[in-house]
Amino acid sequence: MKKRFQLLSLSCLLLASCSQSPQNGQESNMIEHDINIASQQIGHQVEIIEKSGKILNPRTIINGKVQYISNDDWTSGFFPGTMWYMYELTNDEKWKEYGTKYTEALDSIQYLKWHHDIGFMIYCSFGNAYRFTGKPEYKNIIIEAARSLSTRFRPVPGVIQSWDENRGWQGQRGWMCPVIIDNMMNLELLFEASKLSGDSTFHKIAVSHANATLANHFRPDNSCYHVIDYDKIKGGVRNKQTAQGYADESSWARGQAWALYGYTVCYRETKDMRYLKQAEKVYNYLFTHKNMPDDLIPYWDFDAPDIPNEPRDASAAAITASALYELYTYNNNCEYKKTADKIISSLSSPAYLALVGTNGNFVLMHSVGSIPHNQEIDVPLNYADYYFLEAIARKINLEKK
Repeated sequence: MKKRFQLLSLSCLLLASCSQSPQNGQESNMIEHDINIASQQIGHQVEIIEKSGKILNPRTIINGKVQYISNDDWTSGFFPGTMWYMYELTNDEKWKEYGTKYTEALDSIQYLKWHHDIGFMIYCSFGNAYRFTGKPEYKNIIIEAARSLSTRFRPVPGVIQSWDENRGWQGQRGWMCPVIIDNMMNLELLFEASKLSGDSTFHKIAVSHANATLANHFRPDNSCYHVIDYDKIKGGVRNKQTAQGYADESSWARGQAWALYGYTVCYRETKDMRYLKQAEKVYNYLFTHKNMPDDLIPYWDFDAPDIPNEPRDASAAAITASALYELYTYNNNCEYKKTADKIISSLSSPAYLALVGTNGNFVLMHSVGSIPHNQEIDVPLNYADYYFLEAIARKINLEKK
């Protein structure tokens, strides 16, 4: 009853301003300021890289120094993708040129088969590149990447295996077929490749994975587990655990954001009402949760023990906002857009938006990678910037209609 009342109260608050104009002057100035800050920060990043004479890919900062990553890092597609969003937001040809250069540096990734994140890596880079250029070679890379991702499909449980069970730290957990909620984000690559190639196999794999995740990843309150370990020989679930959350039964914030975004995409591509309903259920869980802060930037885990003294995760907030702008277009529920607007307003404040020349030249501050691994705690992350700019682009495009 308490949750229903909280949701009703939030709905009334947001719907009260539903009839207002899409952007007032103050909000318009905020978005212009965000784009200006992003242009300067990312511009500085590119200048430093260009002066090095190398093609580098920044992910975060460690001890005040920018960490550059290899092409096979799961986050390698976000920096090139950010440039494509800068091109969309500014119409400045330099961003198209940089986007092309840094995207094409990832062309070998289309053949990567040892983890599932090829969807992030290729679709955020080449997917955006193809959207703006239509180059047939980009189309071919997207299709080839989908073939690579499809090799990780395990037909008995009907899922795409996220990590190899015998590789790295994941190989020490005793898993047979680990699937993480993040994997929902890789389905967009498969859906797109199916349309581009005419091969329905990609679509069928994506639907199978989405259905298995719907059946097994969610708790009765519509929060989700991080890791589900399947038996790839007999089928069925072996374990329900976490890798990056506080505990197996806790609600890792970014995982909830991946679920919201992933099922929004699945509804877009299939029009299956089950997926729309699940996205709406995740929204209701998030925004009636007693530990959701007033500014809607979540703590890294909703069940972390030291709330309100736990780190926030701006990346989870940015992913959520971007998903909500799309979700709003499917049900016209003003509540979703107003929630996304409030998140963007919070991220645009000095509490999260970096000053020019600081923060390793990343745009957003205060994200969390993995506290259980003692990695990337209260630092900028390239995917926080990516989804922040995607959310802004979606907001602008939505309000043009």
